[in-house]
Amino acid sequence: MMSQPDHHVPHAGTELYGVSRDELVADIPADMAAETLAADAATTSAPAKYNPLQRLVHRFSVLGLLGLVMVLFWLLVAFVGPLVAPYQGGALTSTEIFGRYSAAYPLGTDYLGRDMLSRILYGARYTVGLALAAAVLASVIGTFFGLLAAVSGKWVDEVLSRLFDALISIPSKVLALVVIAAFGSSIPMLTTVAALAYIPGAFRISRSLALNLMGLEYVQVARARGEGLLYIARVEVLPNMIHPMLADFGLRFVFIVLLLSGLSFLGLGVQPPNADWGSLVRENIGGLSEGAPAVLMPAVAIATLTIGMNLLIDNLRRRSRSHGDA
Repeated sequence: MMSQPDHHVPHAGTELYGVSRDELVADIPADMAAETLAADAATTSAPAKYNPLQRLVHRFSVLGLLGLVMVLFWLLVAFVGPLVAPYQGGALTSTEIFGRYSAAYPLGTDYLGRDMLSRILYGARYTVGLALAAAVLASVIGTFFGLLAAVSGKWVDEVLSRLFDALISIPSKVLALVVIAAFGSSIPMLTTVAALAYIPGAFRISRSLALNLMGLEYVQVARARGEGLLYIARVEVLPNMIHPMLADFGLRFVFIVLLLSGLSFLGLGVQPPNADWGSLVRENIGGLSEGAPAVLMPAVAIATLTIGMNLLIDNLRRRSRSHGDA
């Protein structure tokens, strides 16, 4: 039989009580000591940290990153657009109607000779701002009632489900037309009716997710150890719904942008002298046969916003699926 080596080299990174590292290394041959030190250095060295840009690229796909850039661009425009607009939104700056692209008017002029770039920058406050506020309201309220229905007793679930089923049976545009015809068109009313139209959808998604999570073992363990419904909903269920609900929020945002733009195109949305992008399309529809920038540019703005949000949603969906698979 071959004799066993006299020296035992522990796994790199381990520490023996009562023996210092220098004494341990000194007791073993030089070649084995070098190998041990090298392995220890590789094990104890801190992993390289990603800088913020690398983390962003790692988190998003190429299309997801493109969508994020487009959405962030329009959010920035909604906040600072009026501050950087070359003219006042309603100022008559040219005698040429449906003017073409030029250095003075990069996006042309509208049917009254107003600068379209300024009109679009001012209109972003209403298109993006109203849609964002309504989407937040719809998602927060729908998620709250969805969680409540999932964690509460059967009768609470039944009452809430039947109530929102009745509300979701009304088409969103019909609901908006009826409410606006009855109460008039204003900024608070547009925000409220857009949120009301999409709360039922957010409720059904959140309730379905919460019910699936309520059947998992870690939730059953929390209930067995006597945790209250608020704790279970807030700590055990809600954090595991974040990615799907963020994707649903983006979808609601896109639907609300199109709903509000459609209402404005019909003359029932944002009222003059203010205007959102749907209003700008309606005002300048006479220039469509001429291919005027005044009617094309607001439509392009709506398209880029919705396409960017859809690309971002697809990235979030992939991440939620990958988290679920893990």
